This record gives sequence, structure tokens and C-alpha cells, in this order.
Amino acid sequence: AGVDPGMLEKADRSPVTIADFGSQALVCRSLAESFPDDPVVGEENAAALRQPGQSVFLDRVGQHLAGRGVVADGKTICDWIDRGGGASCDRFWTLDPIDGTKGFLRGGQYAVALALIVSGRVEVAVLGCPGLGVVDDGGLVFSAIRGAGTRVSPASEPGDSRPVSVSDCTDV
Repeated sequence: AGVDPGMLEKADRSPVTIADFGSQALVCRSLAESFPDDPVVGEENAAALRQPGQSVFLDRVGQHLAGRGVVADGKTICDWIDRGGGASCDRFWTLDPIDGTKGFLRGGQYAVALALIVSGRVEVAVLGCPGLGVVDDGGLVFSAIRGAGTRVSPASEPGDSRPVSVSDCTDV
């Protein structure tokens, strides 16, 4: 059932937005290019988008992607989203395309959360936070690699990263 033009309601009555679908499509597309053999366990699937009555919503997802320079037909977009229907195994990626959808809908904080799991351990984690830092530049991206620490960079300049450290401030 549609709640508003930019959001659908899942069976559990939680919202799913154009941004959820678009984010999952973009991340799964990129993972397919860089790691074609790795499954992705994502939060969304394209079943609702494949329904004939949802063509307008799917078109809006396509417009969202095109605004980021990725042009594709509806079937391809749905296939990218459904790549997130993989199963956990010895090596897989797990994705929450918009962690905090309700916050996103209120214009508050949310994140795109991605992790590489190998033998049951998180080896790589990435957290995109569009509402932090310089929002006009896409926010901040935090990345962590087991044994190599955590870094933060502006989303618009991923190569311009710096180490993340814990503040020694005790009087907040």
C-alpha cells in the first residue's frame, strides 16, 4: 500500500523510500562490478517495484539514480536491488541502504551501512552519513578495515581521508 508518492509501506508496516531502493541499487551495482562473486545480504527487494501498479514509483527510483549519473531501465534497477537477496556464507556483504528510514523521512540523521563479513567476522565496514560534516558535499564517510583503524572522509572527496580517534574530553 502506498503511504505517499515517495514511500511505500512494507508488510511489517515499516516504510521503504525511493532512497532505500536507489541506495541499494547503487551499492549492489558497485559491488557487482568490483566483487562479482560476493553475495550481498540487503534489506530491500524489488518485488513491490516489479508490480505493474508501481511503474511510477520505479520511474522515480530511476530518476533518483539518473540524478547521480546512473541511467538504467526498470528491469536493470530491479535486478541490482535484488542482488541484495543473497544468503550469508563464508564471505558476503551486508547492507542497510538507509539505516534510519524514519529519521530520513523527518529530515534527520540516517546512514548507509555496509560491511564485508568473512568467516563470521566484520573485516571491512563503511558508514555513509549524508547529514554529517558539509552536507552540501554529501556528508561524511567512515570506513574501517580490521587491523588498519578507522578513517573519515568527505563523501565528495573519498581520497581525502584522515584517521578517526576518540576524544579525550571527559567534561561534556
